[in-house]
Amino acid sequence: MSKHELVESPELAGERAARAEDAVQRLTRWHDDFPTPGVRFADLTPVFADSESFRTVLDCLAGCAPEADLVAGVDARGFLLGAGVAALLGTGVVAVRKAGKLPPPVISREYTLEYGSAALEIPADGIDLAGRNVLLLDDVLATGGTLAAAAALFTDAGAHVVAAAVVLELGFLGGRDRQGDYPLTSIVKL
Repeated sequence: MSKHELVESPELAGERAARAEDAVQRLTRWHDDFPTPGVRFADLTPVFADSESFRTVLDCLAGCAPEADLVAGVDARGFLLGAGVAALLGTGVVAVRKAGKLPPPVISREYTLEYGSAALEIPADGIDLAGRNVLLLDDVLATGGTLAAAAALFTDAGAHVVAAAVVLELGFLGGRDRQGDYPLTSIVKL
């Protein structure tokens, strides 16, 4: 499927979004006190393991920015989403890695999350990011630090984040408020 095939009527896009939302709500597994006490972890593995649900989620995410010429997936489940959406859009994909996973030189950004702090990195050379239109993908938006840090990495590299999308947004944690001026789509918002 090319970028142009993803331009569709609002009715078809709405039907696709409803199917994706149903799959995510039906198949997500919840784990209390993981990875630390007080955190409720949303495990999307069953959504991704179901071929029809996974394809519907990918189609929904790809429809968020058909004009993107590069897709970025955030470590680690975002890699699955990013690769699938890039294949649908006919673009390249960049893995936004946790600190220490890429050889230097890298562009790095530290951030806080609900249970600590971390850093993300992208290559500082080897990929010409200047002027690229990037669709940024992650699985869950919680407090928003991870997605905001990933967006900042691409901005620092001279790219333009045209949109960001997540499968599940935990709205009560306020992560949307930490995002930039790019459109942000979530398939399911709790």
